[in-house]
Amino acid sequence: MSERRRTFGPVVLLGLAAGTLTAVAGEKPAVKGSGDAATAVSSRLVSFDAHLPLVTALGLVVLACWGVVLVTRRRVRRAVAALGTIAAVGAVVAALAAYSQVPDQFRDELALVGISDPELSHTLWYWVAVIGALLCTVAGALAVAWAPAWPEMGTRYDAPGAAPAPPAVPPEEQSSLDLWKAMDEGRDPTA
Repeated sequence: MSERRRTFGPVVLLGLAAGTLTAVAGEKPAVKGSGDAATAVSSRLVSFDAHLPLVTALGLVVLACWGVVLVTRRRVRRAVAALGTIAAVGAVVAALAAYSQVPDQFRDELALVGISDPELSHTLWYWVAVIGALLCTVAGALAVAWAPAWPEMGTRYDAPGAAPAPPAVPPEEQSSLDLWKAMDEGRDPTA
């Protein structure tokens, strides 16, 4: 069990790094053109940017899930890790579907300005998005499997209403330390 506790930091860091990588790579052009196609893009004859907005959005969902995984416990942690894994799988599917869709859309845009047979290729950012989404999936699956053994935040960080109310003791019978603690906790010790 203690071996799995040690996986918390590396898996969370992998998930956060992969989610960031996926979100950033999805915002970069996935396809580039050479020759006349590059000229049309650089001269702004074509407004198509060849980004992967769905991959970016799902990468941000993965990042949000990792933020929640850090502060939750038990079943909620596992459920959020599963949600992040589903979002990561969606990012993989979206990136793989974009392999042919984005160049086709780019060709259609270029045909509107008279470039009939452009030379297009996938950028490094496209492949970074695919790899990032795959790493998000791996990290999410590991989190779902190992989350029950991971350390959790203490109840000290719970909302004040979640703690049981202390027994009512008259202020005269409380020490000054007890009175200060009550005020620190947001309670009125004289009430």
